[in-house]
Amino acid sequence: MALDLPRFYRAANPSRPLKVAQLEDRRYYVDFSSVRGGDIVSEIGRTIVQLSPLDPTTQLFTGHIGCGKSTELFRLKGGLEQQNFHVVYFESDRDLEMADVDISDILLMVAHQVTESLESEGIQLRPSKLEALFRNLLETLRSPMDISDVSFSVGVAAITARAKESPEMRSQLRQYLEPRTKSIIDSINQEILAVATQQLRANGKKGLVVIADNLDRIDPISRANGRSQSEYLFVDRGEQLKRLNCHVVYTIPLALIFSDELPRLSNRFGISPKLLSMVPVTTRTGEPFVRGRQLLQQMVLARAFPTVLARDRWEKIDIVFDSPDTLNRLVAISGGHMRNLMRLLYGCLQKGDPPITKAVLELVIRDERDALVGLIDAEEWQLLFSAIGNNDDQGNEAYNPLLRSLFLYEYRDSEGRWFGLNPILAETKKYRQWQANR
Repeated sequence: MALDLPRFYRAANPSRPLKVAQLEDRRYYVDFSSVRGGDIVSEIGRTIVQLSPLDPTTQLFTGHIGCGKSTELFRLKGGLEQQNFHVVYFESDRDLEMADVDISDILLMVAHQVTESLESEGIQLRPSKLEALFRNLLETLRSPMDISDVSFSVGVAAITARAKESPEMRSQLRQYLEPRTKSIIDSINQEILAVATQQLRANGKKGLVVIADNLDRIDPISRANGRSQSEYLFVDRGEQLKRLNCHVVYTIPLALIFSDELPRLSNRFGISPKLLSMVPVTTRTGEPFVRGRQLLQQMVLARAFPTVLARDRWEKIDIVFDSPDTLNRLVAISGGHMRNLMRLLYGCLQKGDPPITKAVLELVIRDERDALVGLIDAEEWQLLFSAIGNNDDQGNEAYNPLLRSLFLYEYRDSEGRWFGLNPILAETKKYRQWQANR
């Protein structure tokens, strides 16, 4: 069987999450729940479909950036749509400036995305109170824009697009909107979400679900009060995010899981965040974790041979790699991080056609290692050594920048959480010296 190289190249694109509701992407999907401690997305879906189909729920979802959250959320979307829910999925960083986010920005984004999605289904909403609010806002800003001339979703989209590009306009918007947050939430609930839910149910749908992806990419900057941006949004203002009157799933920064604020966060939302852990390629004691590696190998081979049965793909390894050892090396060096695995594979494909040789893979690993090691200072190395040398030290917030920078990986097993060094950093002289001196 010949390899369709252009399709393989597209499928290995690390910036492209799988939309598993689509047939082709579904063929690429591999279920890792058996090595991640359970099917987190099914738990989120069960909460909506079986435990609370009529009453609104708010759920939080997190994990390393690039660990496969968006793919799992697309799977959630497809599953809920099969259960006859109307699902509004969107990537928050398309509407928001992630270095500067406030509650009013998130509320406007939800209002825009829901109304736009419903318009595509032929449901037109005219939220009169919100339109009046924005007309007054535009008069205050002395803006020539008139949202009465367009649909509400188009008008809000134009406002948020301008605000994303202009710090001055964001500041003016907030000065006007923040004191009115309660009335904005009430208007969104009454004029958009309640009406939408009523019309959707009249059309045979069970309800409305909003999935706000990529809020985990909010920059970890400190605000004027010394609180991090994520603590301010999800802990201090979490009660307001919870007030939207439909099912909502928010992605949140992984740092909140390791923060002293986690109990307050869980109390605010009434639930604990769901964490999508990394796929382990070793055990916490350093031995190869065979099942995790096999599934990651299957993920690579599925990209190459999506129409071939999983059990038959192993026989075709030599079409893609010069030996099974090269594939195993690729999987092991990824550390079980989905996007890094795809990036390394993509880098190999950029250097030449398959079969990928061990020599080509080592060149890609070398370049990745040299780029990564230049980003780590002496203090961060000491934190890294502390984290991987003492896996009982789970509450150290100083590890958060290491996790965000993907220097440090977080895993789960039957004993609980443990930290592992990004395997590419284990290839450095610095790490080998530390190992030798232990």
